[in-house]
Amino acid sequence: METGSPRDVDTEDAVGDGPAWTGLPPGLLRMRRLLLAVWLVPAALAAGLVPGLCAGPAWAAFALLPLAALAWGWVLVGRNWRSWRYAERADDLLISRGVLWREETVVPYGRMQLVEVTSGPVERHFGLASVQLHTAAAATDAAIPGLHPAEAERLRDRLTELGEARSAGL
Repeated sequence: METGSPRDVDTEDAVGDGPAWTGLPPGLLRMRRLLLAVWLVPAALAAGLVPGLCAGPAWAAFALLPLAALAWGWVLVGRNWRSWRYAERADDLLISRGVLWREETVVPYGRMQLVEVTSGPVERHFGLASVQLHTAAAATDAAIPGLHPAEAERLRDRLTELGEARSAGL
């Protein structure tokens, strides 16, 4: 499922049993895996070269530690990416994430005070943006990382519109 579009929905939800979940785009997975490699490949080189040159070739096996961490992190990043999804419902936004500990955040539209779209330099390079939701209660603040900028802006505009309509009665 790593190569699907960001609007993919789970098969169980397509039957009508629950909300239509939207997954994150694969660009976020590519960005996170590249950042993992950028940090751990030089660490593997340093862990292998320095002891290998100073103490002998057998000590170059220390390079296997960062390489093992890279392989393990590669799998974990993929599992984490697949766990993120969100659903827009009539009265609230659902955000679900987590592999071992599932966390589902429900953000009522009427409680939203601010919806931000942010994009740092690395995210911009990969054509991604994040949506940050601020509510009246800090415990229900939520974020959706790694969206396409057009989807992030659409979501921001829709959530702002729904938030203003729902908060008018408060």
